[in-house]
Amino acid sequence: MRFLMIIIGIYVSLWTTVATAQTPDVSLTIGTVTREPFSFETPEGHSGFSIDLLNAAVETIGMSVSYQSFDSFAEMLTAVETGMVDAAISNISITAERERLMDFTQPIFDGGVQVMLRSDASASSSIFSVILTRDIGLLVLSAVLLLLAGGMLMYLFERKHQPYFDHNPKDAVFPAFWWALNLVVNGGFEERVPQSKPGRAFGVLLVIGSLFIVSIFVAQITAALTVNAIQDNVDSLSDLDGRSVGTIQMSTTSAFLDDRGIAHFEFAGLEELFVAFETKQIEAVVFDGPILAHYVDNTGLGKSRLLERIYRPEKYGMVFTEGSLYREPVDQAFLRLREDGTYQDLITKWFGPAYSIR
Repeated sequence: MRFLMIIIGIYVSLWTTVATAQTPDVSLTIGTVTREPFSFETPEGHSGFSIDLLNAAVETIGMSVSYQSFDSFAEMLTAVETGMVDAAISNISITAERERLMDFTQPIFDGGVQVMLRSDASASSSIFSVILTRDIGLLVLSAVLLLLAGGMLMYLFERKHQPYFDHNPKDAVFPAFWWALNLVVNGGFEERVPQSKPGRAFGVLLVIGSLFIVSIFVAQITAALTVNAIQDNVDSLSDLDGRSVGTIQMSTTSAFLDDRGIAHFEFAGLEELFVAFETKQIEAVVFDGPILAHYVDNTGLGKSRLLERIYRPEKYGMVFTEGSLYREPVDQAFLRLREDGTYQDLITKWFGPAYSIR
């Protein structure tokens, strides 16, 4: 019994020592990934909101930290789970599954999923881009060839019956095409009504066929403009049907899109995701709102827009290995930074004065 009491006393003493930060020589290895503006690397070292927040916290409790970068969230979280690093920080969403394997601090930021689109083009360029498509081009070319063929066939029937068609074949190409075009658009020329029996029969067929040609052409243009108008009017996730959507692979946003039944492309990192967006490989990006807002306000200024609605609000936290004795003192330091105004100063620095503590 006495031996058990000694063991308990040693454990309590050790925990108290760590919790009260009486060991200034403690150095933690912190995993992170590039998620600007929360965490990223500069020539001077690691920077970002989350990095600054942790640096300020450990400074108050006498610890030191070193950062280890990972290529993906999955690698970073696996490193925490297996003890390769002591903890990790960035814009890590607090989820039940992650909490089951690791220990989170209190939330350090309120975020959520948002949708980013390219800025709307001007109306004129939008109309031309819709009309000048391969399908419309093929349709126009087919109509021109049909009119030319019909006009030349009428020339063969009528060249000996009326002066308009009294040309040699080479000179008759444009007059014949013009006659057929006027037949389709205006119903023909009254003074150039076909005189031969084959010409009259063929003329009737051309008039009837022109109804279908004009109807099909107008329907194609109308359908293209209608689809374009619908696709440009994106106000929610439901409007993303039929669009190419991108996000980060194995992220909570990817799982969210799967749950909503929204097909999407997955990218290994933000750089690949934004390059795909900029080169129009994808039409929309669905990911953490603060990161997309930072992109819109900086790199994508004037070229992209962010839907205001926030889907599935999330809370970000710092994550420690399960049972870590260092989580509690860091957590308390985060609270003190909120109380003394340091937290709000960092919010203002990285997200602007308009952002307030929630």
